[in-house]
Amino acid sequence: MPWHLVLAGCIGMFAATATGSTRAPFLPDMAADLSVSLPAVANLFGLTATVWGVSSYIVGSASDRFGRRIFLIASPACLALTMLAASQAQSYATLTFIIVLAGICCGSYTATALAEISLRTHSSHQGRALGYVMSGQSLTLLVGIPVAAMLGSQIGWRGTHVALAGLALFAATCMVLALFKSANGNTLSAQNKSRSGKSLRQALSGPIVRLFMALAAERMCFGLATFYYASYLRTAYGLPISAVAVPLALFATGNIVGTVFGGQVADRFAYRRISFAAALVCAGAIALPWFLLQSSLTLTISLGVAFAFFNALSRPSLLAAMADVPSDVRGVIMGLNSSIASIGWLSAALIGGWLYSGIGFQGFGLVMAAMCSVAAIIVLPDSRIRTRQNLG
Repeated sequence: MPWHLVLAGCIGMFAATATGSTRAPFLPDMAADLSVSLPAVANLFGLTATVWGVSSYIVGSASDRFGRRIFLIASPACLALTMLAASQAQSYATLTFIIVLAGICCGSYTATALAEISLRTHSSHQGRALGYVMSGQSLTLLVGIPVAAMLGSQIGWRGTHVALAGLALFAATCMVLALFKSANGNTLSAQNKSRSGKSLRQALSGPIVRLFMALAAERMCFGLATFYYASYLRTAYGLPISAVAVPLALFATGNIVGTVFGGQVADRFAYRRISFAAALVCAGAIALPWFLLQSSLTLTISLGVAFAFFNALSRPSLLAAMADVPSDVRGVIMGLNSSIASIGWLSAALIGGWLYSGIGFQGFGLVMAAMCSVAAIIVLPDSRIRTRQNLG
């Protein structure tokens, strides 16, 4: 396994996710500073997800033809510049434009990083490699947001964006070093350019399309949990905002542990779709009592950790199954992975708001269990597909 590239990819994923999610503690401050409403600033999350998804597809497709090295290095470097620019924004319109540029950088990085690491990793290790890279997103929940809140109390949201610029620049430096240590970097790029003859229609086979459909359902389910878990705790148990930090940290820990174990499962069990479906069915079964039972805070927190674990357990198998395609279309497939995931996140934000204002949190468990079941059922027709034991 190319550990140096995997570590650099994890750091880059952490930096990309942090540049968006760490704005959460500063929404009131940013709204007041820019003289806009809080929902207007909150809408930047949806804008980021949309631009991220579109950029992932476009750059993923381009990287199959022109190579990935330039995107892997330039994306975090440009992301650093956008964070510096955001720290100086004096109007909401200016900040919105900068956020669009940041979303482009994030999308181009994630698509190419996942494709490149899957190409440089043997199929027997792809689950672990991709799982370790994706754990960078979980680290944002566990470390990024709390540290950003702590920094923000001292240097404000503008100073925090300067710190995020430093993090993105560090990620770019790590990727440069990792790529130079890779002995066969140029060979892979040359192979991809010479063999890039497949169209998007050929890449989107039935099994891959069904994986994307399952991905959208899974991301919507996880999005409902991450967007509204804190509000659920405060509403159901009357917790102050300071008391929500520990349950959220435990939730993020369960997610990280599940990702690590999920990588092991993806690599040791050849039928990755079955692994994905089984873990997600468990997550859905846990989601029902998680939001329906409000008799014990300890029980709710425990169920939240269990849900995060099983949901994360399913992710490496899903990613590894997507990566199990010919190398000349892997960039566009991994790019579409981020694009479809963005649809799931946006759906979670919209449906969650409707549920919250309608039937309340009791409906969350029912919807999440249904989405997990739907995702599992979608991949069942392809459950006999085994891992291809080759590199491309």
